[in-house]
Amino acid sequence: MILREINNDLTLRSFTVDDSEELFQLTDRSREYLGQWLPWVDFTKEVKDTKEWIQASLKGFVETGGYIKTAAIIYKGSIAGTIGFNIIDKSNKSGVIGYWLGEGFQGKGIMTQACKALIDYGFLELGLNRIEINVATENLKSKAIPERLGMIHEGTKRQVERIGDKFNDHQVYSVLANEWEK
Repeated sequence: MILREINNDLTLRSFTVDDSEELFQLTDRSREYLGQWLPWVDFTKEVKDTKEWIQASLKGFVETGGYIKTAAIIYKGSIAGTIGFNIIDKSNKSGVIGYWLGEGFQGKGIMTQACKALIDYGFLELGLNRIEINVATENLKSKAIPERLGMIHEGTKRQVERIGDKFNDHQVYSVLANEWEK
């Protein structure tokens, strides 16, 4: 199922189990880079691990009442990364976006466009009031995305995520529905 067709080269769509091999290979090729920022990379050792993650993601679609929790970012016909709402708080109408992009796909504006499309989806179709992005303080490429989108920097969560033996601080960015409309 297509979530958003952004342009001729870029689409967000739901994963299928058939994506397991391609997504694993992308993860594996970007392992060193992604491993600096994402704790799950060390636990993704074979295609089976990726397949189980996709199956859990698809199960999440049913559990959420029909919204795609995680989408494949398809760039020129290939999986370039993932994006989705890691958290949706229905009672407070808020969501937290998570994303990653394979190292070879960076520097093309893909993630900024994907985040914009997901924010539109969150406000227009899910009826959210607030959307947040948290990024590791030292991940300058990732920090640039919410800044380019005009999100408000709210502050720093100190030592919120452990990667190996290191604890990373996260910068918190948000945008409200009435701000996004402008």
